Amino acid sequence: MTAQDIFHNGGIIAYPTEAVFGLGCDPDNFSAIERLLSLKNRKKEKGLILLAADFTQLMPYIDVSQVSQEQLQQVLARWPNGVTQLLPKNKKLSPLLSGQFKTIAVRITDQPDVVTLCNLTNKPIVSTSANLSGKEPAKTWEKIDTDLIKHLDYIIKGCTLGYTQPSQIIDALTGNIVRP
Repeated sequence: MTAQDIFHNGGIIAYPTEAVFGLGCDPDNFSAIERLLSLKNRKKEKGLILLAADFTQLMPYIDVSQVSQEQLQQVLARWPNGVTQLLPKNKKLSPLLSGQFKTIAVRITDQPDVVTLCNLTNKPIVSTSANLSGKEPAKTWEKIDTDLIKHLDYIIKGCTLGYTQPSQIIDALTGNIVRP
């Protein structure tokens, strides 16, 4: 089976991002998201990031009506890059994705493996670091914790983009930096 098949069938995929390996699944498959959170031992309140190949893939998950044209231009100008932006969430969005927040964390990436998967599925992928909560994130697929790896359905064995820090997080509406 391909990564695309696994994604559509609710599987958990490990894949390279800008700085570390991520774990993800279909953002519209709630049982897959619950399985991912359980696997990582991650609290639902924290929310997750969505990675996409382009902005149109993120549109169903955000409330663009709360974003001015000027703000939208600033948002789009920051991508693709290792920048995660907090945007107003679609009111129908699952709290499994947004956690306790009124925003959803989103990023357009240029990591080729993620771009390919998102384009094949025409969707963003859920993104959280490939580690058990509180542990060091894996920077290569070979470094993924063996307790995690045995529960994964697919591993994209590509390379990260070599960034040395996790993505910066910016409140897209105010421009305030949440995580440097």
